[in-house]
Amino acid sequence: MLRSLLLPGPGLLRPSSFVLQQLRFATKKTGGSSRNGRDSIGRRLGFKKQQNEHVVPGNIIVRQRGTKFHPGENVGIGKDHTLFALQPGYVRVYADSRIKEGRRFVSVALDKEDTAFPRSPYEKRVRGFFLVDRTRAAIEQQQQWDSYRAAQEAD
Repeated sequence: MLRSLLLPGPGLLRPSSFVLQQLRFATKKTGGSSRNGRDSIGRRLGFKKQQNEHVVPGNIIVRQRGTKFHPGENVGIGKDHTLFALQPGYVRVYADSRIKEGRRFVSVALDKEDTAFPRSPYEKRVRGFFLVDRTRAAIEQQQQWDSYRAAQEAD
């Protein structure tokens, strides 16, 4: 039909006077490209046990990048600078300007009332040994062996 319209003849349209135009609509809108579309999850850093909170050996006290906090008494440090408890006790955070100005330390005090931080390097240290009285434990163990031997001799 289009061809018959374009052919010369009486009363028909000439090709020069007729312009065919094609319209096409987009099926999707164009979206701009973004360079900032990525994000990583948080690392969950910070204090896991707060000041005066009770800890047991192995409890993580602080997760950190670098040493914002340094290990004090009864506290160990991991290879990723995580501070953890070595003895059962209570968390203490303090600054010791004798070592370096503004350096903060985390320690574990064996008693809840113990607030004498930082301690003098010449002061006698209290060893916790997981708060077990070794002499009493040795006496109880000796009594158990004595009762066991007495029962063996009676048989």
